[in-house]
Amino acid sequence: MSSKIYSVITGTGNYIPGVSISNQDFLPNEFYDSAGKQLDKTTQDIIEKFQEITTIRERRHVDNNLVTSDIAYFAATDAIQSANIDREELDYIIVAHNFGDVTHENKRSDIVPSLAARVKQKLEIKNPNTVAYDLIFGCPGWLQATIQADYYIRSGDARKVLVIGADVLSRVSDPHDRDSMLYADGAGASVMEARTSDHPVGILGHKTRSDTFSYSKMLHMGKSNNPNFANHKALFLKMDGRRLYQYALETVPQAIKECLEQSGTDLRSISKVLIHQANGKMDDAILKRLYGLYGFEVPENVMPMTIGWLGNSSVATLPTLLDLILKDQLNDHKIARGDTIVLASVGAGMNINALIYKA
Repeated sequence: MSSKIYSVITGTGNYIPGVSISNQDFLPNEFYDSAGKQLDKTTQDIIEKFQEITTIRERRHVDNNLVTSDIAYFAATDAIQSANIDREELDYIIVAHNFGDVTHENKRSDIVPSLAARVKQKLEIKNPNTVAYDLIFGCPGWLQATIQADYYIRSGDARKVLVIGADVLSRVSDPHDRDSMLYADGAGASVMEARTSDHPVGILGHKTRSDTFSYSKMLHMGKSNNPNFANHKALFLKMDGRRLYQYALETVPQAIKECLEQSGTDLRSISKVLIHQANGKMDDAILKRLYGLYGFEVPENVMPMTIGWLGNSSVATLPTLLDLILKDQLNDHKIARGDTIVLASVGAGMNINALIYKA
């Protein structure tokens, strides 16, 4: 077999905020439906049902003095140290996010300059050939940035790429929408490097799709569900949860299957399936549907989960999950050299992607 250039992950990092918000912390909230009518159930009942459906019992929020580019920098520093590289040798810094730097006081998106430019400045990188840019792709953003990095590396345009996923969703969540209990803050990062190998290693294949024609508005920005909300001009993240659940169940397993087939990978060789942490029950259903496409039973311990205690931090869920496993910080889950894993995500757009990786 002739040698080829592959993209391998040589370091990972994360930033998990220190402020833990339990479901019980939402008890003072008054919840309304999308039509502006207050829900007739007690808040306690709403919280209990929410946990039953999503498996989320707590989530993390950033301190008031931090913004997304800050926590992106923290995760980046962790990944660079993990990879043990000279940061001046980075060819690209790609930051996936969705809302820019939203401050605690202002709640407006700030993306000029780009968050990648801010992270590069915080890292004190002086090399002008380190190209820094942002990627907006919904929750699949970090994985899509990883796919872009793979193209750069395999084309010979880059040797080292820093990929970051960071979001602060707590500041774009409507306190009167029960979906606000889904959202969390966090950042994850990875360093990817070129490796010449006679045998397949690193990224083996990937698949991306965008279903905008019928599904572009399943996640959007809108006014508070509370018609009497003080700031009537404020916009918050809104979701058609039931339609999204069905869409994900129908399309994510199929996208993973296509990715496996295109890369010539047997599902039975997969040791771990890492899915974006959006909803625990939804991820369970996606996994069951995936294995059902092949007529297989779901193996034990194949899908690690963090959503129960970290919530949905959008682009940060996958890189954080990967980092925790690689650093032996997630009980009962390990990725050993030679293991083949799947990473997949779904989110606003609607966008879906999947990637096969051989450690």
